[in-house]
Amino acid sequence: MEPSEDDDELPAVAQRRFETELEFVRALANPEYLHFLAQNLYFDDPAFRDYLVYLQYWRELPYCLHIVFPHCLRMLELLVQDGGFVDMLKRVDFKDYIYGQQFSHWRWRAT
Repeated sequence: MEPSEDDDELPAVAQRRFETELEFVRALANPEYLHFLAQNLYFDDPAFRDYLVYLQYWRELPYCLHIVFPHCLRMLELLVQDGGFVDMLKRVDFKDYIYGQQFSHWRWRAT
């Protein structure tokens, strides 16, 4: 599902929505933020889960070209498709594990 192409939407409003959604999707690359959302039960809210489903369009062209850290797209996918992943995010050791995996990826990719 992609964002609606509402002809009545002002360009400034569309730009603000684009930037807000992009910022949120980018934030999903941060394990600390994911842990916060899980600890505060955001993922248990059906409206929030629906919003994550809506945001799946960021995984497609041309939207994914605006993503700096592709980990956020994988996290977005897992948040929708894997309930066990969401449950694990409540654990500090799992958050730290994700950090470690990301660090290893960035460390070895840079060399």
